[in-house]
Amino acid sequence: MSLYSQDGLKEWGEKTRALYEYWLSIHPSDTSLPGRQHLDPVDIPNLLPNVWLVDIFQDPIRFKFRLFGTAHVEAMKHDYTGRWIDEVYPNFLASSTYPDYMNLAENAQPSYRIGPASFHIPDYKSIERVMLPLAHNGKSVDMILALTVYL
Repeated sequence: MSLYSQDGLKEWGEKTRALYEYWLSIHPSDTSLPGRQHLDPVDIPNLLPNVWLVDIFQDPIRFKFRLFGTAHVEAMKHDYTGRWIDEVYPNFLASSTYPDYMNLAENAQPSYRIGPASFHIPDYKSIERVMLPLAHNGKSVDMILALTVYL
């Protein structure tokens, strides 16, 4: 279950690479995804300010911020923990990032992005972000583990 080759990972920033490698290390087997129960914040203390978690709800599919690290609160000037993403960002469903969320939720495909920051992060020109699927039962994605670095 690889997002990019090891050569591609070398070009990633230190924090995004570290979270991706940690996510790989907590897989319970080669055929199942890790779940929230496999994630121990004690293992990644230096990444926590940049980490965010999103709960995925089905029928209809919807995304809700479960955890919003302090780096995000600072960058966005608001703590969105516990809020629905489509309520916080009314244009979310039409945004260029929505397909990343859907592909991750429906196909368990990790997502990596580096580039211009979105309109909701006015003080930063670019970001580096990785989003990784979590599944309590090992198969059905029910949460996103993500990390964003503001550049």
